[in-house]
Amino acid sequence: MGIRLANDELGQDEVERPAELPSPVEILQALIRFNTTNPPGEEAACIMYIRRLLENAGIETRIYALDPARPNLLARIKGSGEAPPLLLYGHVDVVGTDKQAWSRDPFRGDIEGGFVWGRGALDMKGGVAMLVSAFLRAHVRKLPLRGDLILAIVSDEEAGGEYGASFLVERHADYFTGVKYALGEFGGFSFHALGKTFYPIMVAEKQLCWLKATIRGDGGHGSMGNPGADCMAQLGNMLQSLSRNKLPIRAVPAARLMIEGMASALPLLPALLLRGLLRPRLGGVILKLLGEKGETFAPLLRNTVSATVVRGGEKINVHPSEITVELDGRTLPGVTPQQFMDELRRFAIHDSIGLEVLRHDPCAAAPDMGMFGLLSDVLKEADKEAVPVPMLLPGGTDGRLFARLGIQTYGFLPMPLPKDMQFTKLIHAADERIPVEAIGFGTDAIYRVLERYGAQPLSSDG
Repeated sequence: MGIRLANDELGQDEVERPAELPSPVEILQALIRFNTTNPPGEEAACIMYIRRLLENAGIETRIYALDPARPNLLARIKGSGEAPPLLLYGHVDVVGTDKQAWSRDPFRGDIEGGFVWGRGALDMKGGVAMLVSAFLRAHVRKLPLRGDLILAIVSDEEAGGEYGASFLVERHADYFTGVKYALGEFGGFSFHALGKTFYPIMVAEKQLCWLKATIRGDGGHGSMGNPGADCMAQLGNMLQSLSRNKLPIRAVPAARLMIEGMASALPLLPALLLRGLLRPRLGGVILKLLGEKGETFAPLLRNTVSATVVRGGEKINVHPSEITVELDGRTLPGVTPQQFMDELRRFAIHDSIGLEVLRHDPCAAAPDMGMFGLLSDVLKEADKEAVPVPMLLPGGTDGRLFARLGIQTYGFLPMPLPKDMQFTKLIHAADERIPVEAIGFGTDAIYRVLERYGAQPLSSDG
């Protein structure tokens, strides 16, 4: 069973309620200064900082933990019950910085050049600062909420969520009863193309489908050369085939929504080119024509697989008789593991190589777009140039875990970014940073959503 920890077990002291709340930027700086690199995570001190912020403002909190060093925080502000509860969630663990050439201390939270610098500034302590700040603001201002507002700050997202969202979903699902929609990562950032300012809002993500390939051969003495049928030769052929052969294009609903949304805002010729990506016979050709720009769309239109872990061989003078390869598969929404393996058999992996599923995290074949209109309206009011579009995320978030409870996540952490800022290349990289102005912008946008949530019926049309 999980552990529910009381205040005294966590070493909390009574603290007087502050005269005013810290700003979202100050909260972010404080979060960055907790080294929550995962592994090992050790998110407790960071989570307790957020707990103190909430409880000092008069908000009751709960802590649930599979491991006391890796707790999760839950808090609720009651609404009138006119609308379903709305969930805000984020994670405080971050990836490591080893062997990265940072120009600043990644755990100091410096402000320089209009940016807050540090590990997690983008993924996702910046987002947590926005969500916590909007939640606090709703409480302090006594915002008349139509539905309960739930805040979940979790551990362990960067390593799969076993101690975080997965634990909450499996052991404490009752806390989320009635929730239909959630705001979390990863979306709302601006990017510029052909004179337009797009704000992609994540409405779906690719499914995680990890596989293990097993290659078998006769083995033998290393001095006897390299027989063509041995494990190493088969391994080489398989890796080359995976690199060379792209899986077929599939225009799933979430990708179609994203591409149609962008195309509708563009001039005729670029719009025709984008829409051509949705046609399997043309899509591959167009992706090649787009070159580097096509790399953005390619994983949204096909299943992908990457060989990441190889195990085999024990002695330098012995041909291995078995090699295993772990494959990071990311499948489009609605694709089953069997369909994925059949596709790999057809295009990339020989029938003689065994395949088995290590892990599959499914998601809905099509997103529930019920809140998209509200989120889109808020962005367009905040930035008159904004073109909000739905987004299919090629990676994974805790959204896939909350989806087990029937909760539709929207990646909505709004951030207007400089045109020259290569946002996606800074995530998990050296010199990760976020514009100071973006943090306030995102907090205000989330708060405006809370003000309006439930004011009119939400459509569930996909």
